Amino acid sequence: MKKLLMLLLCAALTVAAGCAPKAESGEGETYALYFREAELDGAPGKSALRAETLALPENVAEEDAQQLAEYLLKRLLKGPTDETLQSPFPAGTTLLSLKIIGSRAEVDLSAEYERLSGVALTLADYAVTLTLTQLPRIMSVKITVQGRELAYRDTQIFTAQNVLLAPEGDVLGSVAVRLYYPDSEGQLRFEERELDLYEGDTQASAVVRALEKAPEDKTLLPAFPEGFRIGKVWVEEDVCYVNLPSALLDTMEDTARISVTLRALGSSLCSLDAVEEVRYLVDGEAANRYGFVDISEPYTEP
Repeated sequence: MKKLLMLLLCAALTVAAGCAPKAESGEGETYALYFREAELDGAPGKSALRAETLALPENVAEEDAQQLAEYLLKRLLKGPTDETLQSPFPAGTTLLSLKIIGSRAEVDLSAEYERLSGVALTLADYAVTLTLTQLPRIMSVKITVQGRELAYRDTQIFTAQNVLLAPEGDVLGSVAVRLYYPDSEGQLRFEERELDLYEGDTQASAVVRALEKAPEDKTLLPAFPEGFRIGKVWVEEDVCYVNLPSALLDTMEDTARISVTLRALGSSLCSLDAVEEVRYLVDGEAANRYGFVDISEPYTEP
């Protein structure tokens, strides 16, 4: 499965060096380090990140995931050798620690990293993510700065399958989904859609954005009642987390529709191949209820 995800990722990024997979060479095994294109206008396929291959020296044990991950990340932070690439990291950024816990790499970087924001931060986050998730042991990456999460990020956990990076406004790909809407009797019906994915999108965020709009079938009702908004949505491994702001409960006139809304949202998100279940949070914390709706158990595909 991971090899398939990496191949799909290569197609999405249009990486000029291919996906730079690990391969045999006379100098030893090779790995990919991901850097930013120095000139995006002339980039192959106008992709934002491109891989530079790195031969593994003999003193780095490939079978030692911890040592290999640290070596790759330290080498990544030094910057590219290819003049058509540039480092996405602020000068002076260093690795403070790297721990592999289960299938996740927890990376702690120096204070310089906190200078990044917006698209620049996204590029840096995914340069780290793509570089580390080449290792079969690592499926996701968490990045902190001096032990702290960056509160202004949309997500704190990064996976290779969520990487979609290109010049702003470009459609990078699409995803086939089923969007669920209630009918006049409150029963859910779905519309099959092909959603465009833009720079900075995840598949889950694209689903939420689509549900904020009216259904194409005029006999169906909107999935979200007026005034309903999602705080944040993200996927970790095969679980989609949806953060619901409690402040909405005081402003919504039609609270009776919350149950239908959460079922429509959960069913739509579960139509994604990467999502097995949906877990609802309230103000970022696990909760038993949202208004009068029981959210104590994960929502799974109907």
